[in-house]
Amino acid sequence: MKAARIVKPKESLQVQELDTPKPKGFQILVKIQSSGVCHSDVHVWEGYYEGIDGQQLKTTERGVKYPLTPGHEIAGLVDSVGDQVEVISRGQKVLVYPWIGEGLCPACRIGEENLCDKPRSLGIYKDGGYAQYVLVPSYRYLVKMEDDMDTDTSAPLSCAGLTAYGAIKNANLKPNENVVIIGTGGLGLMAIQLAKAVTGAKIIAMDLDDKKLEVAKKNGADITINSKKEEPVKAIMELTDKLGADAVIDFVNASKTVETDMQFLRRRARLVLVGLFGGELKLSLVTMPTRAYRLIGSYTGTLSDLIELVSLAGRGVIKPVVSNRFKLDQATEALTMLKEGKISGRGVINP
Repeated sequence: MKAARIVKPKESLQVQELDTPKPKGFQILVKIQSSGVCHSDVHVWEGYYEGIDGQQLKTTERGVKYPLTPGHEIAGLVDSVGDQVEVISRGQKVLVYPWIGEGLCPACRIGEENLCDKPRSLGIYKDGGYAQYVLVPSYRYLVKMEDDMDTDTSAPLSCAGLTAYGAIKNANLKPNENVVIIGTGGLGLMAIQLAKAVTGAKIIAMDLDDKKLEVAKKNGADITINSKKEEPVKAIMELTDKLGADAVIDFVNASKTVETDMQFLRRRARLVLVGLFGGELKLSLVTMPTRAYRLIGSYTGTLSDLIELVSLAGRGVIKPVVSNRFKLDQATEALTMLKEGKISGRGVINP
């Protein structure tokens, strides 16, 4: 099989010919039709995350090993199964849950494998979806898709959609509350759709790009703010009768964006931090208890969340926006475009 692999961080991915895995026991081999391109893939490709004071948190220090086949948003068809598998048949269209844990830590025991102490996530710690096939350790990590569901638009559900869904749940939005969504890329657009579909909240989308904000409006944003052209704190306070936002979901999560978020939070507000841009934040500690803010880190979602999400997508309640499609030998181009902000929705690789 062919796979686009990160041989060394920051170098162009190499398309290599590898042995096609043979599933054993409870394993499943999935023939990949679509693999989403995610910002996490960019970090793995670059080999670091941005830490405090510009320090680089190296991926190798977090357990990532190279060479690696990235990609964790995977949709395709069951190709073959191990000898212990009886519940799924060849040809079944599936979405892969990539956030695999080691199974024994406290998080795994309550179904939160995405928060495992020793994660084994596909595309990060194990070979993932920038390939023609992927080996999944158990059928329990597969979510069946309806035959009429498109794999290109479904693949991003397992990260972009799941991360957005987890963030919406963590924001605990009530009807008629004001929620500000920072960043209107693939994750932000999914969050807008989900918030519109399941919460009844008033959605304010904020970004630096008018074209992205136009797409956000079409996907359900009630109000859009270009923070390059408008003073964001003033704009939010005017929209909320000077009370501030009930919740903010930050899909950028950089020092500058979060510092701004803190200035337009309403009392009792929830600030959900999702993006991995990085940096640091200085807090006024007195205001934390007196204004009862809640700062919440949100990382992907559970397998149960993904099952709910696929059901919503299958009924047409939500639909990821796929704006760019690539071949396997265009993987480096896809990651470069994403890094440079040239992908407005979600990019997908079709191996």
